[in-house]
Amino acid sequence: MRIGPYTLDPPLALAPMAGVTDKPFRLLCKRLGAGWAVSEMTTADPRLWRTAKSLRRMDHVDEPAPVSVQIAGYDPAMLAEAARYNVDHGAQIVDINMGCPAKKVCNVWAGSALLQDEPLVARILAAVVKAVDVPVTLKIRTGWDREHRNALAIAHIAEDAGIAALAVHGRTRADRYEGEAEYDTIAAVKAAVRIPVCANGDVDTPQKARQVLAHTRADALLIGRAAQGRPWIFREIAHYLATGELLPEPGPAEVRDILLGHLEHLYAFYGEHQGVRIARKHLGWYAKDRAENAAFRAVVNRAESAAEQLRLTRDYFDALEAGCARAA
Repeated sequence: MRIGPYTLDPPLALAPMAGVTDKPFRLLCKRLGAGWAVSEMTTADPRLWRTAKSLRRMDHVDEPAPVSVQIAGYDPAMLAEAARYNVDHGAQIVDINMGCPAKKVCNVWAGSALLQDEPLVARILAAVVKAVDVPVTLKIRTGWDREHRNALAIAHIAEDAGIAALAVHGRTRADRYEGEAEYDTIAAVKAAVRIPVCANGDVDTPQKARQVLAHTRADALLIGRAAQGRPWIFREIAHYLATGELLPEPGPAEVRDILLGHLEHLYAFYGEHQGVRIARKHLGWYAKDRAENAAFRAVVNRAESAAEQLRLTRDYFDALEAGCARAA
């Protein structure tokens, strides 16, 4: 799949998730097989660009191309300026958020709330595409609610505005993340436009990835929650799509090494105090499929230093590895 000058291989992306797809996680997922990764949502409000949170979200030093940055807001001129600002600070693809269902985003008429106002969508897309010389992509939901699925209309607006690629999450804003994603709307969008279309929603196994691609004929897949604690899902899906064969699950020793590297990058990026706290949610995700998860989380969440958190994590996975060795 191509977006502007970039060939994205494999056609698998880490979907933008606030509080999750920070630089350490993006780099990890790219290393483990993601063709590209989209940043956390960054605000279009220039008054907030110099906050510590925004500065971290705009840090793309040494990040492999293409650097895709998502912006969110409601004002065409403000979003255009945000696009220019982020391109000046390393963005190679600008992604516009019209898919976030969070109340605090929708209440200020941003994210998926914009789907209710198609003329405003058209003005925003035209302004941002005109403002920058890099590809502009758009992420949407199927509509505001199930009675107002207008993804097809938005897709035509996007194509006419010069949007380089469109990602569609198979839920409405009202659905939030509940129930199962539906793919018929994504398939209809793909059949109706010439620009690349990415399918998003509930892709959590290699088999599901192939099913969704077959059903929608989408050009690529965006994977979000399924990558939390399983960043190797990208290489698993890529291998399965290429060969029809399933890779074996990584053993405790490999998971330990991936996680320890991730933790150390979090400490370096955020500083020890904040890094230790941010790491706790990742530790829970990495251990979520193991019976010992509750006990592990209770122990590791007490760690107040990087050294203690690393030691407890290493000891936990070393014990799992030793148990696997004895069982073999």
